[in-house]
Amino acid sequence: MLIKRKEFLQVGSLATASMMFPKFLKAFEAKALVPPGNKVVVVLQMSGGNDGLNTVIPVRNDIYYRLRPSLSIRKGQTAELTDDVSLHPELTSFKALYDEGNLAILNNVGYPNPDRSHFRSMDIWQSAGQSNQYWNTGWVGRYLDAQCSGCAHPTQALEVDDVLSLALKGGTNNAIAVKDPKRLFGVSNEKFFRDVSKNHRADAHDDEKPVDYLYKTMAETLSSADYIFKQSRLHPSGATYPDTDLGKGLKTIASLIFSDINTKVYYISLGSFDTHVGQDAQQTRLFGQMNDAVKAFTDDLKANGRMNDVLLFTFSEFGRRVAQNASNGTDHGTANNMFLISGGLKRKGILNTLPDLTDLNEGDLKYKVDFKNVYATVLKNWLNADADLILGGHYDLLDFV
Repeated sequence: MLIKRKEFLQVGSLATASMMFPKFLKAFEAKALVPPGNKVVVVLQMSGGNDGLNTVIPVRNDIYYRLRPSLSIRKGQTAELTDDVSLHPELTSFKALYDEGNLAILNNVGYPNPDRSHFRSMDIWQSAGQSNQYWNTGWVGRYLDAQCSGCAHPTQALEVDDVLSLALKGGTNNAIAVKDPKRLFGVSNEKFFRDVSKNHRADAHDDEKPVDYLYKTMAETLSSADYIFKQSRLHPSGATYPDTDLGKGLKTIASLIFSDINTKVYYISLGSFDTHVGQDAQQTRLFGQMNDAVKAFTDDLKANGRMNDVLLFTFSEFGRRVAQNASNGTDHGTANNMFLISGGLKRKGILNTLPDLTDLNEGDLKYKVDFKNVYATVLKNWLNADADLILGGHYDLLDFV
């Protein structure tokens, strides 16, 4: 079958939109049954550098109020956890999770020699490398490489987005990026793509031509789009979620968790939290979206008996500086806090001390917990994986799971 250049580009765009479904895709489609109590991780990336001090608020710290005369949030306006600690007023569902024992807060998380570039710091968090290392694989991708080498039914990971993040790219296996299973299914089932796939059968050879590889990738994309869409409809969530990207994404994740899809890691992002100017309005808006979407998601998990099996954690590539700037915002900082949400937490509540505002590094918070200790804990204690192999070194485990 001859193919014109325009049609070739159409095929290429479909394959690119699917973000290179991995070569073990057929095993992913093998519909391996997932055992009861299957542990799942949901990573919520707060892109742009969220201001941790106005997230988990030291409401009795005079230095906080002195350095943020107009940006600080007073105790009476907050979602109070203890006499000393409150959450941003929009995070009411997070306070409810705290009260239920389903939320842990880890403070002062970062890494040595922090980088204040969004792109570089995000690469460090997603690759789980050191600040002087440049890796082209991510910690979740390396988990996919390591967790099931040569087995018939490898575990999969899925990012709710159109583009695959570094975190989910491995040396031999990649996760899948799908923002909307229904939309991908609809596009992939257009007659043109089906006809092209039907009329071109390219076998995999070491010397296969680029066009053959593209056809092969497209065929796998069509098959995978069918599978993911059908699985998402097996046990669709009947809950009401907010009509936001995060709300719709978490509903998709919930539907896949409730199905028998063999996926252990889901990844989704919210942003931008880059609040140099007018921080209060931007952070309040985003926290409202996050609060409502996470409430719907956790309520859904509880109603379906999966709250104990799912661990959702948040991170941002860095925090913000302690002092506000002249534009009622904050500039790029260093250490930050993380939320850990699950019915299966072993330690709950506030896990460590709040940032010490009397001991700053040129106006920035000092990190006390390396984020790679968090990853190691999730990999080893939750996913039962070889954390040392995946992270390229040993990191002491924490005790939240």
